[in-house]
Amino acid sequence: MVKRVDTEAQRRRRHRRVRGKIEGTASRPRLNVFRSLNNIYAQVIDDATGTTLCAASSLDKEFKGKTGSNKAAAREVGKLVAARAVKKGIKTVVFDRGGYLYHGRVQELAEGAREAGLEF
Repeated sequence: MVKRVDTEAQRRRRHRRVRGKIEGTASRPRLNVFRSLNNIYAQVIDDATGTTLCAASSLDKEFKGKTGSNKAAAREVGKLVAARAVKKGIKTVVFDRGGYLYHGRVQELAEGAREAGLEF
């Protein structure tokens, strides 16, 4: 009998473990990343109040006609979410990779956010 691996359940388990160690505050909110097969999403969240301060994704109107499932799009989403956060006065964040490896699209999103002025 072959044991099937549920990769999404494993990712959720890793994400819960990471979320036990980091927390977004009003002074230093959490930059959360979600990666699907076709798109990438990023949110800046204040966990103290449970509110999303700003968000960006590859589905935003700025990405009309572009693909959202590559590293270039992830870097642009990082720049976009960082620009929106800086506009709201947020300069430093805690990076939450969402249980994904810090590699590929997740890494590009983080580097794009750093380029646009966020510190983490």
